[in-house]
Amino acid sequence: MSAITGPISTMPGAHHSASGMCDSHPDRPATYRIQGETDSFGCEMHDMCDECYAEHCEGMAATAAERATGTCEWCGKHATDLRSMRDYEEGSYGRLYDVCLACRKSANDRAQEELDRYGYHD
Repeated sequence: MSAITGPISTMPGAHHSASGMCDSHPDRPATYRIQGETDSFGCEMHDMCDECYAEHCEGMAATAAERATGTCEWCGKHATDLRSMRDYEEGSYGRLYDVCLACRKSANDRAQEELDRYGYHD
């Protein structure tokens, strides 16, 4: 692991500018920096060479369905469409929750209603 940041507003999996060497192959330059585990305190950044990045992409594709299945942290129901989401009221540096599509849609609809009420438009 190349670095640990302070609070950050981007989500896990975000790509950042790479500099330095690969975390797994210290003799190779890093060509990718991928944001890893993220919470309200910050995140882990992983520096990868081309070979490590290809392995990372294969692993992410293989486990996508597994990551999307579980219990929604907002409604407590079992879901197969979980995604990471922040609570708007906690801000862009808040905790990430695993949230089902119905809860994400509900939160987005409430936010849109509030924006409309105050006259904000796209």
